[in-house]
Amino acid sequence: MNVSKHEQRTLHALAQGGHIKIEKNDHGKAAKATCFTREGFVLADCSLGVFKKLRKRKLIRSRNGAPYRITRAGLEAVRAQLDNR
Repeated sequence: MNVSKHEQRTLHALAQGGHIKIEKNDHGKAAKATCFTREGFVLADCSLGVFKKLRKRKLIRSRNGAPYRITRAGLEAVRAQLDNR
């Protein structure tokens, strides 16, 4: 699957235990997506456009109103990369 650089970084953060929280507007639509790493830091590469692409490709999923997490398909789509700490 062809995944962009920003999508790849977001998927990598999610694969390590991160999650995406969504803020909705008055009409119930997603207005802002914020990706948190497992340490609680905010990932700057995750935008609303990246979130919508990942959700459309079914690489992330929310269950019972919980924050979005990576799916099995998302784990298969992410490429291995070094963890730069």
